[in-house]
Amino acid sequence: MHKLVFYILSSLFILASCEDDVLVKPSAMLRLDYPTPSYRTINSDCPYSFSVNSITNVIGKKNCGVNISYPNMKATLYITYQSVRDNNLDSLLQDAQKLAYDHTIKANSIPEQPYVNPDKKVYGMFYMINGNAATQAEFYATDSINHFLNGALYFDAKPNFDSVYPAVVYLREDIRKLMETITWK
Repeated sequence: MHKLVFYILSSLFILASCEDDVLVKPSAMLRLDYPTPSYRTINSDCPYSFSVNSITNVIGKKNCGVNISYPNMKATLYITYQSVRDNNLDSLLQDAQKLAYDHTIKANSIPEQPYVNPDKKVYGMFYMINGNAATQAEFYATDSINHFLNGALYFDAKPNFDSVYPAVVYLREDIRKLMETITWK
């Protein structure tokens, strides 16, 4: 008798638990929150200064080059400095443009944004490299007489534009801020 009651209760429990209710899960998107940028000015013995995001580590290199590291994003902005002399501005500009357009093979597009600030004597170009290229942004800035800065953003990962896109948007704004705050000494 106990076995019969056990089998009946077990059967009822199994039948009651087998419902066809489907639970639809809400669609989800990856949410990456980056801190609101606050900037600090980088001054050195080099003939320029500019502002960088406070979350960065700035490492000075020889010949007034600078590596601006974003440890939480595993990205680095590599900046080189060169003096303009002996009418070499054309070759510096061509080299900077060639470096940006060398990524055409992997890039989907490379929109350009000119930057002109005659009050500070800063003239440049910002390249937004869209696609699975090795770099997602490059820029140059010059006063056209004495100074030339060139920068390229790289991630410490295999290029996958869809994955790094939120970080790219954030870092491109930092590069714009850097270009806007360049002053020559």
